[in-house]
Amino acid sequence: MLSLQDKTNAMKKRDFIKLTGLASAGLIIAPLASCSDAAVPETKNEETAAPEMAAQAAFVLPQLPFAFDALAPKIDAMTMEIHHGKHHAGYVKKLNAAIEASPSFAGMSIEDILAKVEADDTGVRNNGGGHYNHSMFWKVLTPGGASAPEGALAEAITSSFGSYDAFAEQFAAAAKTRFGSGWAWLNLDASNKLFISSSPNQDNPLMVNIVEETGTPILGIDVWEHAYYLNYQNKRGDYISSFMELINWNVVEENMMAAMK
Repeated sequence: MLSLQDKTNAMKKRDFIKLTGLASAGLIIAPLASCSDAAVPETKNEETAAPEMAAQAAFVLPQLPFAFDALAPKIDAMTMEIHHGKHHAGYVKKLNAAIEASPSFAGMSIEDILAKVEADDTGVRNNGGGHYNHSMFWKVLTPGGASAPEGALAEAITSSFGSYDAFAEQFAAAAKTRFGSGWAWLNLDASNKLFISSSPNQDNPLMVNIVEETGTPILGIDVWEHAYYLNYQNKRGDYISSFMELINWNVVEENMMAAMK
């Protein structure tokens, strides 16, 4: 007859066999820790997983400084909405994609990108130029612009061109005679003198490795057909005349002062 101690040992042995059998079958489940005691595993969301990716997507579509219809009838609301919301937005999206594909441009300002870009950097060249050019274009427009510049800008224009009328004539001619799509520019050169130039497509005078006449643009007019065709059709000259009546000369002067060395 088994003693009490022998029975106890036998029960422990049976319990041990059951437990080890369950364990080998993978059926023992550890008790869940309480929320306060459990170590919560670190998770990653879109913000924490790759903050460097968010930083690289630096370029965004700027807001217009006025309503779509604010420049009407000289520039109609539909043209402004398509120009800003489709064309410029497209350049921004494609620029960010082009930089992701060409990481040597990552983290640079748009001005530094344009100064570095080469002719065969097609995606960065076209879309970086498109973003920079349009960002300036919106800023130099204003409803009911002044008829002529004043102050330091007026003096600089007179010094460089002889008179405002002479400047306006040369600027309009550069815009009219730019073949196909492109821009006309009023620029500041390295000696702080103003000059007029034009460039094809989305090129601009900051692209020292691409354009012949380099400088810092302070005023630009878009003469791509998407900028005027809904309202003016093939009458580019009429569009240019209307543009000259919408210029925000205060912003142009600010651009000049910021560019002076």
